[in-house]
Amino acid sequence: MTFRLERLVYQSTATGSTGSLLNIATILAESQRNNGPRGLTGALAAHNEQYIQVIEGAPHFLDGLLRRLQGDGRHRNIVILDRQPIPARSFGGWSMASARITPEQAPALDALMAGDREAVDEVVAAMVAALALDGSTRA
Repeated sequence: MTFRLERLVYQSTATGSTGSLLNIATILAESQRNNGPRGLTGALAAHNEQYIQVIEGAPHFLDGLLRRLQGDGRHRNIVILDRQPIPARSFGGWSMASARITPEQAPALDALMAGDREAVDEVVAAMVAALALDGSTRA
């Protein structure tokens, strides 16, 4: 049986401060706990009181994640920026990683959040690069 893989990119407005390490750590820990058993991988970035998250996995698990997010009080105004089949994972091995956005990467995120869907691949690449620069371990 062939496993279909999709990438979901969404943004949401944070209900707490995105500058709070506790808020980010709580989301990351819960995501890692929930995503691993479901085969979901991805990264989370916080930018201008918004979360940008890239999640990869089987479509039915992505659908379940979206349903859970609708009831998560840490997010509001969830907007799907992109969802499409992908040939391979960009975040394989990270059930959820934290991508620190640099000033150089911020314009791509701003463009994506403003509706420039052409910026999706640039944002995904920036998040992968941020993880590589950070030396993030896979979890």
